[in-house]
Amino acid sequence: LQAKLDFPVAGDVLRQFGEADGTGHDSQGLTLAANPGALVTAPSDGWIVFAGTFRSYGRMIILNAGEGYLLVLAGMDKVSVREGQFVVAGEPLAVMGEKRVASVNALTLETDKPTLYIEFRKNGKPVDSRPWWSAKNSGKARNDT
Repeated sequence: LQAKLDFPVAGDVLRQFGEADGTGHDSQGLTLAANPGALVTAPSDGWIVFAGTFRSYGRMIILNAGEGYLLVLAGMDKVSVREGQFVVAGEPLAVMGEKRVASVNALTLETDKPTLYIEFRKNGKPVDSRPWWSAKNSGKARNDT
């Protein structure tokens, strides 16, 4: 599915995998700025292995996409899926809130919009998700209706 996945939310890319995250570390994922109340959809088919609040990251969803891949989505306000549920690509998972969540506020970002953090993990280790996205380098998602 490389170069075939749509971003889970329409938005602008603020930070890519490996870029400085503003806390002295490199980002382990991708950060998108979304509109308040934006719909978050499943980027791929898979099983929901976690859906709920995690520390100060807002609502988090972990999707098991198979072949050792887990997709972590964090920073949402309302989650509409449950653990153990199977979802298909494009299926609604959650809704963004009205503002950035607490943990993201500590990061140096160029926006006050809600932000969605996306991390791909292969066999437990973060990997660069750029080869998987169908979106162009402009940062705009193809499904930004």
